[in-house]
Amino acid sequence: MRNLLVLRDIHQKGRVMKAHGMVGHMIRRLNQLSTQVFFRHMQEAGLDLTSVQFAAMDAILENPGIDQAGVAGLIGYDRATIGGVIDRLVQKGLVARQVSKRDRRAREVALTPEGEALFQRMLPIVAGLQAEIVGRLTPEEQAIFFKLARKAIGEDRDEPRPE
Repeated sequence: MRNLLVLRDIHQKGRVMKAHGMVGHMIRRLNQLSTQVFFRHMQEAGLDLTSVQFAAMDAILENPGIDQAGVAGLIGYDRATIGGVIDRLVQKGLVARQVSKRDRRAREVALTPEGEALFQRMLPIVAGLQAEIVGRLTPEEQAIFFKLARKAIGEDRDEPRPE
């Protein structure tokens, strides 16, 4: 039934809906806004990090002994992409990598002392920019937005995330 309602709305008056009314387009625009805001705040702070690198550092800090595949699963990226992200963090001296003692095929990652210090410096900046991203929404709308976004991506369930 829901799919029929969406199709009816898409084919209003015999024509296909324009891009600005499509869910994927709106999500892309919101991601674009989020990325631009993050980048600008990092530049203003004199930092050379992306939002994906920040998310990876957060996952690493919160999950001691995690491997690269675990980081990928936690932040919703494929293993190949995370491999490159971790490579860049290692090159910057923010993350250290070592072969896992539990599984020699896996590479565990940890923040270096420099990485932890930088992450702590970034926290208030990243917390502050969240309001800029969703600032046009009331606090009630923000709560609804987060609830619906989590539901749309399947994070509202008590199921383990795919790795």
